Parts: sequence; C-alpha cells; structure tokens
Amino acid sequence: MEKNLNVLYNEKYLTLPGGSELHINIVLFEPEIPQNTGNIVRTCAATGARLHLVKPLGFSVEDRYLKRAGLDYWNDVDITYYENFDELRQKYKSCIFYYSTTKAVNTYSDINYTDNAFIVFGKETAGLPEEILKANKEYCIRIPMKEGTRSLNLSNSVAVVLFEALRQTNFDGLKNEGELTKYDW
Repeated sequence: MEKNLNVLYNEKYLTLPGGSELHINIVLFEPEIPQNTGNIVRTCAATGARLHLVKPLGFSVEDRYLKRAGLDYWNDVDITYYENFDELRQKYKSCIFYYSTTKAVNTYSDINYTDNAFIVFGKETAGLPEEILKANKEYCIRIPMKEGTRSLNLSNSVAVVLFEALRQTNFDGLKNEGELTKYDW
C-alpha cells in the first residue's frame, strides 16, 4: 500500500436526500458478525454516515440476524461493497482515512475530523492488518480502555468515534432537540 495517501479532501461529493451534506464515511474491513454490521447500519442511518464494506464478509447480506439488527434502516443508508481494501483506497485516493485500532498512540478525540473523512474499523477477531497500521501511524486512533481489556464491541466502537466526529461538526444536519409524545416542553 502506498504510504501517505491521506491528503485533505475538500470536494463535497455526496449529498443525502433533502440536500444535507454527508460528512463521515464508516469503513468496515472484513466484518464477521452480522449483528454488529446490522447495528452499524442503524447508526449510519441515524447519523447520515455512509457505509463502506470491504470483503470478504463473514456473513451473507441476506442473513436474518443482519437484517434484524438493522431493522428497517437498510434503505436509508448508502452502502458500497469493495472486493478489497486497495479498491476502496484507489477510489478515494485523495481522501483522509483514520484507522481505529487498540494499537494506536493517538486517541479518537485527539483528531480534528474533516468533511468526508473515512474512519476504518477492522474485523472483530483480528482488527486491521498491521501493514495498514504501520503505513499510517499518524492516522491511527484508539478508544482508551482499562488495562487488560482486549477491545470494545465493533458497533459500540463505531458509535463512539462517529459521534465524536459529528460533535466536532456541531452535529451538522442532525436533529438537535427532542419532543415529548404526550406533553409539550
């Protein structure tokens, strides 16, 4: 893999229905557990994030557990499949990529996320290949955890990092207030 492909990318290349801009891309590298991917689909639907799935997948996209975890949100998410990680990197070679790993020095909150950032998460049993991490050390991020803890659940990790990126953009395009069903505030 070519080193230092992470160049700031300013062009707005995607929009959501209704015209709001899509800012964050979530990448799952060879995900293995259908329920995690389904939960991530729901998180992407709720936030407007785009989802990129890098094969091989450890399940069929027709898997009932995958569909159940994603509920009825599948049609609300822009999902793209790739045969391998190089295909994804070639398609978005000008974009900035961050790599979530328990092996990183930087924490996810140390990063100033930019529009159209890609946040890459590895497979549940092995994470991301160390070759990718070594070539992108300054773009590797971690979620702090208690000593001796192996890792967080993949769908929880995606939510933690994604919402930090969205917080930094003031939750642009997201509804920021709730409503009671029986009463007014």
